[in-house]
Amino acid sequence: MAVACILSTPAFAQKDKMQPVPIPAQPNAIELGTGPLPGATASESWHSQYGSLFARNVTVATLTPYLPDPAKATGAAVIVAPGGGFRTLSMENEGSDVARALAAKGVAAFVLKYRLNQTPADMPGFERSMAEMFSATAARPRMDPDKAIAGLAPQIADSRAAFTLVRKRAAEWHVDPDRIGMVGFSAGAMLTLATTLAGEDAKPAFIGLIYGPLAPVTVPAEAPPMFVALAADDPFFANSGFGLIDSWKTAKRPVEFHLYEKGGHGFGMYPKTTTSTGWFDAFARWLDMHGMLQPKR
Repeated sequence: MAVACILSTPAFAQKDKMQPVPIPAQPNAIELGTGPLPGATASESWHSQYGSLFARNVTVATLTPYLPDPAKATGAAVIVAPGGGFRTLSMENEGSDVARALAAKGVAAFVLKYRLNQTPADMPGFERSMAEMFSATAARPRMDPDKAIAGLAPQIADSRAAFTLVRKRAAEWHVDPDRIGMVGFSAGAMLTLATTLAGEDAKPAFIGLIYGPLAPVTVPAEAPPMFVALAADDPFFANSGFGLIDSWKTAKRPVEFHLYEKGGHGFGMYPKTTTSTGWFDAFARWLDMHGMLQPKR
């Protein structure tokens, strides 16, 4: 299924070697209570690549808070969903680095380490599986939203549990329960969109989709404001049209779309010479426009 075939890797460094690393200490990670991944046999492991840390074979979902200085806190919050093709998670470039940047703006951020499809335990086998996925994604980049939602049941359960947890502890974390949004990267962007379309109790106040699929969807009546960033040379999602943007516009829901000339796929918070590096500043300005960088009055 195409939902398992979305890679989040910087196009400028696709051949960088993966190096196994010990699982880092995660003292602030909170288990979400969605249970172990059904049928999982492999154990969670981590590796470094592109100067950044990645997790794979995640079987238990967690949420890690990155809280702003109370003097700067705006009350807004963001669930951050890293990408990695639902086989790995870019825990720094699309996780903690994003969360720290949001916290610096006064926004409480929470990195979601969601459960993943299992991959071979050995590094060579994992590398082969990622290479196969990379090739398959380039050939089949389009997403069927209905199939995506059906195929992401564990991950959507994790994202919904993340919203529930943040709302439950909103007073402790100085968060406004009605101002919790979500931003995702690549596969995380798909999860963000699927969480929004699935409805039920997550109901993000706003969403950010960074280099995710842009197939048209049926937009919920009360769909949240949406921010989208994509590079025109993205090998997966830049050549399949912009139906998602049209869907939001047709539904008369707020949408902002940044199409950068260059940047490839997976640029995240990596410093690059392309204008795609400016996506975060644009996202922050968009949040400010929607009143998320100021305390609610």
